[in-house]
Amino acid sequence: MNVNLLDLKAQNGALEPELNEAFLRVLRSGHFIMGPEVDRFEKALAEFTGARHALGVSSGTDAILLALMALGIGPGDEVLCPTFTFFATAGCVARVGATPVFADSCPVTFNLDVRDVARRITPRTKAIIPVHLFGQAADMEELLALAQKNNLRVIEDAAQAMGATYDDRQVGTLGDFGTISFFPTKNLGALGDAGALLTNDAELAQRAKILRMHGMEPKYMHHVIGGNFRLDALQAALLGVKLPHFPDYTAARRRNAALYTERLSALPGVVTAGTSEKEAWLILPATSPRKGHIWNQYTLRVPGEGRRDALRMHLTARGIGSEIYYPLPLHEQTCFAYLGHRPEDFPVAHRFAGEVISLPIYPEIGAEAIEEVCRAIGEFFP
Repeated sequence: MNVNLLDLKAQNGALEPELNEAFLRVLRSGHFIMGPEVDRFEKALAEFTGARHALGVSSGTDAILLALMALGIGPGDEVLCPTFTFFATAGCVARVGATPVFADSCPVTFNLDVRDVARRITPRTKAIIPVHLFGQAADMEELLALAQKNNLRVIEDAAQAMGATYDDRQVGTLGDFGTISFFPTKNLGALGDAGALLTNDAELAQRAKILRMHGMEPKYMHHVIGGNFRLDALQAALLGVKLPHFPDYTAARRRNAALYTERLSALPGVVTAGTSEKEAWLILPATSPRKGHIWNQYTLRVPGEGRRDALRMHLTARGIGSEIYYPLPLHEQTCFAYLGHRPEDFPVAHRFAGEVISLPIYPEIGAEAIEEVCRAIGEFFP
């Protein structure tokens, strides 16, 4: 049987009557940018996440950019961030004129290695951007303590991790700002680009609100230069339909992850990250009791030169979708060559880029499809 990496039609199709109703409501209102729909969604999102303030914005990328602008980070400043992550994290740092300072990955969780972060702090460092990669929280207690010790701001990149928790608090609510992406493939997906900015600081929330609309306050008066980061009313309305279903989506993703782990653990040569990886041919993702994993991705590691790519070719031949998040760390990207890094400067991230492969885990996939994926993996390895 064919197994797609994603199937957005399954989730959105089940809500078609409610989504159509929301669309018509916005259409008939004649109010398409910001307005009551955005206000309602922001209030619901703040209540769901536990943040005091939630601002709807145009994308998860713009949420990071807006957070940096609101914190006054710019030329001459350095911002610490992972090298093994999606481009937007460091790209936004460069866009405000600051310098992204990369740090290596924790060999167990894919997230920032706190010890490596600590080594790279300089007098120019102004902030840390931990990414809760693949839906699992970074080591926030250690990172927040490090930030406090060095008077640094913390922007949580929770693009892949809305609903994930650290010590029962939702990620995105622990730092100065939290950023969320509602890209259609995320755990809560819009029907287009959308994002959100979270904060518990009223002053920062107000500054971000002004910057979100060209730095305008009051109308047509500009004391600061902002951007156009507004959320469409239609996306807010559609997300408002899907938000009440989010706990069900999460429960399904966690069931799917548990089934993958159970089936793949039974195969010979399979270990969990953080255990003895010597001679392992497949390494499963690790979890922590302190961290409520949201499973935006179920990401395996396949050690050995070329073996990950061979497995992916095998899965493709069987009609099974997969993806590589990410094939090249940011310090090896051409656009960051000016920073002067070598591939071996971040050995864990460099290794991950050659080993990782993510399997289908969307909520509607079903147990039969997961069994098929596991059978195919079992057939590939001895």
